[in-house]
Amino acid sequence: MLVAVHHQRQTVPMQQICDDLRAEHDDLDDVVAALTEPDWDRATAAPGWSIRDQVSHLWFFDQRAMMAMSDPEAFAADMRQLLASGGTEASVEPGRRMTGVALLDAWRADRARLLELAEGFDPSARVPWYGPAMGARSFITARLMETWAHGQDVADALGVTREPTDRLRHVAHIGVRARPFSYAIRQMTMPDVDVHVALTSPSGETATWGAPDAVDVVRGPMLDFCLVVTQRRHRADTALEVTGAAADEWMSIAQAFAGDPGDGRRPGQFA
Repeated sequence: MLVAVHHQRQTVPMQQICDDLRAEHDDLDDVVAALTEPDWDRATAAPGWSIRDQVSHLWFFDQRAMMAMSDPEAFAADMRQLLASGGTEASVEPGRRMTGVALLDAWRADRARLLELAEGFDPSARVPWYGPAMGARSFITARLMETWAHGQDVADALGVTREPTDRLRHVAHIGVRARPFSYAIRQMTMPDVDVHVALTSPSGETATWGAPDAVDVVRGPMLDFCLVVTQRRHRADTALEVTGAAADEWMSIAQAFAGDPGDGRRPGQFA
């Protein structure tokens, strides 16, 4: 039986978000822990990026997240330097100078420090980032989204199917909230039309966002929605039901992550 969970969203305690991020870290760790050194260099669907690069990227920005929370001025200086030197590509360079085992050990240590910092952090504080500052809860939720999405690239490269969990609610919430950003990053005007989103979580609950009487609707598995808004699957390869021109346009450009517009994945790429 489906249970409706309406997501005009209850405040999630900081500790729960941290616990969920820790679980997401552990799930990806389980996937990569036994990799051989050649497997760390296996290509992923992200052009030019290996499994090593995906984990290095997460490690690099977990370090920047700690800096943003503990020393905003140092983060601002680091951000200026990073953007001047090529942006996210700089995040893969540290990992390319390390063995896979050393990279994994370094990521484990720094992600633990990040969570220790976040667990004692003021949930109402604003944290600077690459773009507008975010509330602390949203900031840690974004780290979970990034971990899950880059973990999907790793799982796809290895042919591993990960068991979806209700932690996907965090990713889905960011995906819904990022609708205006998806337009802004492409210099497009977002239609002044509400879109109702109704998603079935892995445990069978239905989570909803937006006016229930909206004409434009996105409905389907929460996993599929998260794969689309993080651009890890083409919408044609999902079971999402999209009704209305505004919903259709949004799903064609949806982007939950910061940075330049992504190219996403090709239809049938993982068939």
